[in-house]
Amino acid sequence: MPKISAPTIAAHRAQTRERILDAVAALTRAQGIDEISMTDVAAEAGITRTVLYNYFPDKPALLLAFTEQATADFVDRFHRELPAGAGAAERLEAFIRLQIEALAEHPHPAAAELGASLGPDAYQALAEHVAPMQRLLTDILRQGVADGEFAAVPVEPVARLVLAMLGAQRVPLLRAETTPADAGRLVSAFTLRALDASAAGSLGDTL
Repeated sequence: MPKISAPTIAAHRAQTRERILDAVAALTRAQGIDEISMTDVAAEAGITRTVLYNYFPDKPALLLAFTEQATADFVDRFHRELPAGAGAAERLEAFIRLQIEALAEHPHPAAAELGASLGPDAYQALAEHVAPMQRLLTDILRQGVADGEFAAVPVEPVARLVLAMLGAQRVPLLRAETTPADAGRLVSAFTLRALDASAAGSLGDTL
């Protein structure tokens, strides 16, 4: 039986769970989410596979927990780093920058590949776990339209376009064909130009 170093069993379980998710984070930086195994995670966390399975019954459950934590950390960091009263354009640039940094730090396969790996039920659960991040983006776009910073666009479809552009940077980042800074600048410049309420040919003129 593993030694309990925390003052209570509940605290010990929380510490072990955190070690497991930290191990997933470390492994994704080295080899990507789709390539890691439960054996890899157990070894990285310094626990047995039996202990790991006591916390997460399978890889989809483990990845769902990791994604939920990563999404919460992203939203917290976004709010923490932005100055009070930031405009929609500044908030959008920060969102794009942090998304690119997260993609570079924790590479993951494209949605179709991840869906095939996890199965439809787990993939649907994964989509629900990242919903807070997607709502954050739509709120930014909605604010920009309301304040006149952005052209009058349907925010939900435009949010999907922005997320698609972010996802398109995955392979160039993995192949070191671009840097997070350059990828962030590219997506930000293209998106803000398309949303510019004062520019001819913006998305507001075509949607």
